[in-house]
Amino acid sequence: MLVIKCPWCGPRAEIEFSYGGEGGIARPTQTENLTDAQWGDYVFMRHNPKGLHHEQWRHASGCGRWFNALRDTVSYEFSATWKIGEPAPAQTVPAP
Repeated sequence: MLVIKCPWCGPRAEIEFSYGGEGGIARPTQTENLTDAQWGDYVFMRHNPKGLHHEQWRHASGCGRWFNALRDTVSYEFSATWKIGEPAPAQTVPAP
């Protein structure tokens, strides 16, 4: 069983969590000035690296809060979790 560390509740079984996609994606400002291609890139285009990946997760069956995670997509190992709005921990978060 995979164990994920919620920044508020501590380590819990993976069944309590929901994956929320790639982390660290900021909504563009002044969206009315974006072309259809630029808007499509924001909405649909995501990185899918082999290795470390910045992701969003939600503790759905616990506190219900969203948080950031750094997970290896090969081994599924979580190397860090942190609250949204806080700086990433010492591990290097891959750039998009």
